[in-house]
Amino acid sequence: MRLSTLTVGGGLLAASLALLPVAQADPARQLAETLTVNGQSMPVERVRETPLEGFYEVTLESGETFYSNAEGSHFLVGDLYENAEHGLVNLTEQGRNAERSARLAAVPESERVIYRGTGESRAELVVFTDTTCPYCRQLHEEVPRLNEMGIEVHYLAFPRSGLGSPGGRQLQQVWCADNPTEAMSAAKREEALTGAADCDNPVEEQYHLGMQLGVQGTPAIVLPDGRLVPGYVPAERLAAMLGLSEG
Repeated sequence: MRLSTLTVGGGLLAASLALLPVAQADPARQLAETLTVNGQSMPVERVRETPLEGFYEVTLESGETFYSNAEGSHFLVGDLYENAEHGLVNLTEQGRNAERSARLAAVPESERVIYRGTGESRAELVVFTDTTCPYCRQLHEEVPRLNEMGIEVHYLAFPRSGLGSPGGRQLQQVWCADNPTEAMSAAKREEALTGAADCDNPVEEQYHLGMQLGVQGTPAIVLPDGRLVPGYVPAERLAAMLGLSEG
């Protein structure tokens, strides 16, 4: 069951929930184990405490996040901000960033299409890409410049029109190629790929990972701290976002 079935305009949402009787336990753990909606268990990934007394951050297996009181009788849908000394801080987005960083760190290099320069590596960008996306092609033209600045580009697959689309098949051909970097570059030059698309490849897994991490289109650039930057960004601006000079 998706949280979207519960949401009516966001804000405070009172839900009719049934909680199984349990002994007194850690409230977060108890909420994770017993949260139900309309008699059905919610697919809870984790529950964490928040600075709001009595409210907990609930993350579903789908990646959706909301806030609940300990009893699971009321939900808050939206981002939680701290009114800090130097301005508002989006605590929810900070949590998303940490989750993205951790999830992407678990993707082995063998399942990425990686472009590295010849010099010292100074930073790494992870980019969810689609070979049929014009802005992905535009970003790919910036890869040599990024490499010159010591910025590695690690591509993951995200066929924006779905796994069964021409882009989905082309991404599988890239990952199945003997030289995936050459195949990726050829595809982004709009050259036809002739290789197979039926090898054991991670395209489907990466597509679902992208959706869980909040990717809605391509290119989707993830900085080392987990921040998600949607769309095309020039090389020099990316370097500045990474805190690097152009040299």
